[in-house]
Amino acid sequence: MVKEIKLNENVIFGNNRPFVLFAGPCAIESEERVLKLAEGIKKITDKLNIPLVFKSSYDKANRSSIDSYRGPGIEKGLKILQKVKDEFNLPVISDVHTEEQAKIAAEVLDVIQIPAFLCRQTDLVTAVGKTNKIVNVKKGQFLAPWDIDQVVKKIESTGNEKILLTERGVTFGYNNLVVDMRSLPRMRKTGYPVVFDATHSVQLPGGAGDSSDGDRQYVPYLTRAAVGAGIDALFLEVHDQPEEALSDGANMVRLENLEKILKQAQAIDKLVKEDL
Repeated sequence: MVKEIKLNENVIFGNNRPFVLFAGPCAIESEERVLKLAEGIKKITDKLNIPLVFKSSYDKANRSSIDSYRGPGIEKGLKILQKVKDEFNLPVISDVHTEEQAKIAAEVLDVIQIPAFLCRQTDLVTAVGKTNKIVNVKKGQFLAPWDIDQVVKKIESTGNEKILLTERGVTFGYNNLVVDMRSLPRMRKTGYPVVFDATHSVQLPGGAGDSSDGDRQYVPYLTRAAVGAGIDALFLEVHDQPEEALSDGANMVRLENLEKILKQAQAIDKLVKEDL
């Protein structure tokens, strides 16, 4: 049995509860767009009765090119995320990249995310653990599922046992990722809830030369497979106009397609968890 991690009365991870959704645009592009997407996603999840944590990054520090858009920065970005919390009564998640950011971000974020490429950075991982916030670890594209055990121990060393583990694909050759669905039950053996990131799993890192590419058509297929494997949360980056997105547009789900993907996932989730 995977332990239960409670964010609030409506958002509870693990213990074979219905999946929680992390969703929002890859990067904060503007306050107006973030609020528009938060409103649109919440309308869908309220209709389907799916717990929602809004996601967007104030700084995309890991970009292919020095010229790539990174976001508004921590100060402005956190103010926008706080507005999402205040206007829509939604918890929020974003990623941190340095030890110094952890304490600042904890003042606003309900879940702090450790980026995949930084998941083995001991000082960062322990700094986030010490905030006593829920920690979502993106498993690095270079890690085997069992390697995540050591990351878990680093966070546990801080006394924090509010841990989520995210699968987001594994490097397969050049500019490509694949998902080994066996990693989901293997990571669950840690006793912590597991998240599946369906949109970053279809990313093609550096595939466009000076930026990453992606293939969003496969998001519904991977989502159904992962939910069928038994997950505790689903991570989807969503945009109203992916072609206009300043980061990861090629792999983001269109807002207009989100409800259908979630309905299918919800049906599979219910079937799988009835048998557990």
